[in-house]
Amino acid sequence: MYFRRKIDKVLQEWKAETGHKPLIIKGARQIGKSTSILEFANKNYESIVEINFILEPRYKRIVSDGYDVNSIIRNLTLINPDVKLIEHNTLIFFDEIQDFPDITTSLKSFAQDGRYDVICSGSLLGVCYKLVQSISVGYKTERTMHPMDFEEFIWALGYDESIGNSMLEHMIQHKAFSDLEMEKFSSLFFDYCITGGCPGVVSHYAESRNFAGINQLKKDLLADYRQDVIKYHDSVEATKILAVFDSIPVFLSRDNKKFMPSKLKGRGILEEYVPSVQWLSDAGLVLQCHALNAPSLPLTGNWDKDRYKLYLFDTGLLLTMLDEEAEEDFRINKNFGIYNGALWESIIASELAKQDKQLFYYKKQNSTLEEDFILRSRNHVVPIEVKANNNKSKSLSTLISSPSYPDIKYGIKLIAGNIGYANNIYTFPHFTGFLLSRYLKTLE
Repeated sequence: MYFRRKIDKVLQEWKAETGHKPLIIKGARQIGKSTSILEFANKNYESIVEINFILEPRYKRIVSDGYDVNSIIRNLTLINPDVKLIEHNTLIFFDEIQDFPDITTSLKSFAQDGRYDVICSGSLLGVCYKLVQSISVGYKTERTMHPMDFEEFIWALGYDESIGNSMLEHMIQHKAFSDLEMEKFSSLFFDYCITGGCPGVVSHYAESRNFAGINQLKKDLLADYRQDVIKYHDSVEATKILAVFDSIPVFLSRDNKKFMPSKLKGRGILEEYVPSVQWLSDAGLVLQCHALNAPSLPLTGNWDKDRYKLYLFDTGLLLTMLDEEAEEDFRINKNFGIYNGALWESIIASELAKQDKQLFYYKKQNSTLEEDFILRSRNHVVPIEVKANNNKSKSLSTLISSPSYPDIKYGIKLIAGNIGYANNIYTFPHFTGFLLSRYLKTLE
């Protein structure tokens, strides 16, 4: 059964664009890229040519006579004479291109030729694709696909768009959810946080409506990701990357949650681990949240490259990395202590990343003033505070009221509670996190 994804709309818009260029879909492995592309292809093309460079390495020879379309098509039909190529009604799908990134050299020729649509995809593209990233500049379109967000999760359970639209209307009108809505949406959101956004795990849950076997599926995914690290690195570098990856739950448990290599086994220094962190980020497995020197516009102009937090890209996997009982503890809100706040912060970080938001936080030096996330609207800096329950927000109030921060006029607090508004602070339930980008657009 195919689950509707937000990339579906991206693919349709790409095809509808006049003179569209070859498309590259990037993202971590096991998030449903190939499935979504093939679903789109079957609905929109008379012929589909799917080439998986891992499963069918013989197709790497299609560029042996050059990167022009005619040479590639000639060699393609030599390897597989049964392939069906219909001009202007064929999609050529190059999958797992991380195993053959050189194929992207041909995209300029396909863009200029125009007879065949081309989509490329694969995991670790942020890592391997850098090898030829400068090639075909201006002749390709790139999009990033993410794991399922909460809205896609409830779509998989049979709900339609009206649920998300209704939530957004509540936010815009500052209208509290009913007791029934709060109970249902909160329960669904807990299930989503435990399951995570990887389609294979979501599919298992959607069919069974229970968590039996879910933890093992997530353990298998984590094992696959670790195997990727080992596959692409020598033992020394792989050890560093895995040390960073496995340390994420540990650093999130600390008060400041900042990544500190000196706390790793062997007491490393930051410079030694920068390539490891960057590899994990490029692979889509971790989310970097950089500290701002000041909460002022433009955000991308004043962040500190040496101060950042790391979040796992999927909260379901984070729970699995903790211990066997963590999922149940999270659901009934016990045995977490300081980690309760860390989990909710991780959850919102993941939801923001799925809205293609670059992650920033603010911590004033030599002060207790700190804000979990900093976004921007068209004209303002918007601090976002995440509370496990609904405690007071001293830092948020200070940022809004102090003349020292003229770019901040209001803030948002995400809580285990209902909608509210007071003192220029908009309060929303955690489960509305996937709507923050859309909500900010309605404010200005």
